Amino acid sequence: MTQAREVRTTCPYCGVGCGVLAKVAADGAVTVRGDPLHPANFGRLCSKGSALAEIIDLDGRLLHPEIGGKRTNWDDALDLVASKFSQAIEKHGSDSVAFYVSGQLLTEDYYLANKLMKGFIGSANIDTNSRLCMSSSVAGHRRAFGSDTVPGTYEDLEKADLVVLVGSNLAWCHPVLYQRIVAAKDKRPGMKIVVIDPRRTMTADIAEMHLAIAPDGDVALFSGLLGYLAAKDRLNRDYIAAHTNGFDEALAAAPSLADVAAWTELSPETLSAFYALFAASEKTVTVYSQGVNQSVSGTDKVNAIINCHLATGRIGKPGAGPFSITGQPNAMGGREVGGLANMLAAHMDIENSEHRDRVQRFWASPAIAEKPGLKAVDLFRAVGDGRIKALWIMATNPVDSMPEADAVQAALAACPFVVVSDVLARTDTARHAHVRLPAAGWGEKDGTVTNSERRISRQRAFLPLPGEARPDWRIIADVARRMGFAEAFDHQHQAAVFAEHAALSDFENGGARDFDIGRYAGIDAEAYEAMQPFQWPARPEGRESIRFFDNGHFYTPDRKARFIAVRAHEKAAPNPAYPLTLNTGRIRDHWHTMTRTGKSPRLSQHIAEPFAEIHPLDAALHGIADADLVRLESPHGSVVVRALVTMRQRRGSVFAPMHWTDQFASNARIDTLAPAVVDPISGQPASKKIDIRMHKLAASAFGFAVMRERPETIDADYWAIAKCTSGWRVELAFTEARKDWVGFASSLLQMPEDADRLAYQDQSAGRFRLAAFDGPILKGALFIAPEPVAVSRAWAAEQLSATHENQPQRFRVVAGRAGADRPDPGATVCSCFSVGVNQITAAIASGCSTVEAIGQTLKAGTNCGSCRSEIKGIIDANRLQAAE
Repeated sequence: MTQAREVRTTCPYCGVGCGVLAKVAADGAVTVRGDPLHPANFGRLCSKGSALAEIIDLDGRLLHPEIGGKRTNWDDALDLVASKFSQAIEKHGSDSVAFYVSGQLLTEDYYLANKLMKGFIGSANIDTNSRLCMSSSVAGHRRAFGSDTVPGTYEDLEKADLVVLVGSNLAWCHPVLYQRIVAAKDKRPGMKIVVIDPRRTMTADIAEMHLAIAPDGDVALFSGLLGYLAAKDRLNRDYIAAHTNGFDEALAAAPSLADVAAWTELSPETLSAFYALFAASEKTVTVYSQGVNQSVSGTDKVNAIINCHLATGRIGKPGAGPFSITGQPNAMGGREVGGLANMLAAHMDIENSEHRDRVQRFWASPAIAEKPGLKAVDLFRAVGDGRIKALWIMATNPVDSMPEADAVQAALAACPFVVVSDVLARTDTARHAHVRLPAAGWGEKDGTVTNSERRISRQRAFLPLPGEARPDWRIIADVARRMGFAEAFDHQHQAAVFAEHAALSDFENGGARDFDIGRYAGIDAEAYEAMQPFQWPARPEGRESIRFFDNGHFYTPDRKARFIAVRAHEKAAPNPAYPLTLNTGRIRDHWHTMTRTGKSPRLSQHIAEPFAEIHPLDAALHGIADADLVRLESPHGSVVVRALVTMRQRRGSVFAPMHWTDQFASNARIDTLAPAVVDPISGQPASKKIDIRMHKLAASAFGFAVMRERPETIDADYWAIAKCTSGWRVELAFTEARKDWVGFASSLLQMPEDADRLAYQDQSAGRFRLAAFDGPILKGALFIAPEPVAVSRAWAAEQLSATHENQPQRFRVVAGRAGADRPDPGATVCSCFSVGVNQITAAIASGCSTVEAIGQTLKAGTNCGSCRSEIKGIIDANRLQAAE
């Protein structure tokens, strides 16, 4: 046995960038907890971070290089990648190849990929899945500030008197920041929260105001706010005169209150109340995320928000400023190294000849990209029409995450040469790869990430590399050397890559550029290992302010910020063939395309299948009841998901999460519905406003099953599979009832011929139940009914872990009912502590009347806190029932 140790590292999920302590016991078992010393989270972790130890197993891992689906060695795989890219460049030019990379990469990986493509291949055809989440913020920052600078810090959220959350479900997508705001509000009850979102999300439950804005009404809302501030004489005219340009043009574009009301579908009274609150709150932070960015007017939305902060001088000060919260752990690091197709490394501009010359001289490279490359949507179009001959995809899953996802899949299938480097052998993207390269995963790789407040932290390895997996930076360097660029890619350690990245940031800078971490240019492996989290800038000459723009100086040629005149786009006429608006997004316990979170039983308990939130009136109009299956259709594809009828949804709009893939559901790749339309400035796809129609999926039979082993195939018209503690659980539906349910059960549950079976069937009523046992162990159970099966999912899944020695115990499995000694916990509410709704209801009945009391009794809501709103809803519902 090895010696037990605890390693400081960083969470690989969202842009909050929480510190994690990973403890490796002497027997190799891993546990995680929040790092109390990390300034992003001070020991807190969300449900996903708390479950990190559950996703580091080797199940499904890609452990060896493959060519054509067959195992090979690294030399042959790397030689083939280098030769195919070199041949395409020689025959078709440098723009015939492309990289599509990811905010899941570490900065060192990102840096070398960008260096290879832009400085040595000589093309800017490298883009990132961060294009899908925050490129409109980048474009808005560059227009206003002259640089892609996030001005503030997380402390500003706690110091603000008003926090405006725009298009951000912070409670579910960035739970630790949400809890920091909740704690600040508890200390200062006068602090106000406003949530601007078409849906009433869990975040809105702490807000004084929820503005259920019409989709894409944000430009009108904030342009109208600018006009209101001017009309009420709440401008900081001294600041405007001294530090900005373009105010008069921006103000001239401001709409009237009546026009804002028409655009936003908010009443004039509601608008006036919000505007008055903003005007009266000197310390205001406006937090925005995907609801702003993922739009055809995303960049204009960002600038409309920034305009209001510039007009009031609420920027560069404690508790004040616009704040873009990123979705991925290293979206910011990717921005720093120029991972976007329209940027150069170290926040330099690809359109600027001086910047290109500077980067080329620093790299001593034979070529430098002279124009922006293809942004994500255009890049995959180029793959589809044959312009891209060789494509390398790193640590991302575009077949599920890109708009018009079926077209992306067809493009990859037709591409002459596709390389995928990833941790999993089977993803919807990896199946189209000619070469698959095994990459190191979280806990195995070592480098840095930058969070949303510009804080650089170390992600440290605490596990050995499994099989033949390698770090991404090393794979990239190995290919670069084989392409003839050995001298420029001779890094022996990730510290050397970081040191080069830091040196470039300071090269010929002298304060002219915002991004500068030159203090770390000479870092060696020992100092790199000991590196503590720090915020940039970290210039060689000394400590700077942790907030940008506190001196009123920006990064434009005249050092003044720019107001941008923005106008709301013309409203498109409703499409009678597709009359509903689909809004896509994340849920609390899953991440991106579930390549990690799908491994965790705990994270699959809260929401185990794809769903659509539908307003009750829309549901009634379409003949849809709660828990029905519903087909959503757009001109680009269709999906089948479970209906969740809720008043939290806006009338005329539908919400569906983007996580499910062909690995976890029969037909739920939600981005197949999204059109490939983009913001014309940022190139970011519009994923929040998709024209759809819907109808109930007629099913003759429904099913639910639990089994110890995952089936290879599931022969059902609808299915959704999720991990549970000792196996898998599956939801099923069939357009036509089967005559041979026993045969179906044998295939699904993978029962041997001599399995000990217990079954019940009422053919006239359409009901069938079967349980198969291997001695006292439940092999699997299937429940079929003409309506959604009324069996406790949590209880049924628990039976895979229980022993069933006698016949009464086995009959309970088939009956689908727990005994009196095993109360059903109900649907999971708190994933951190696996607390169900029935347990919470019982605690309420015994006298727990507050969220805090539930936490003291059951621990629910005491870790990440993202379930606190749901607990409060259960308490309120029980009070209502008691009153009746």
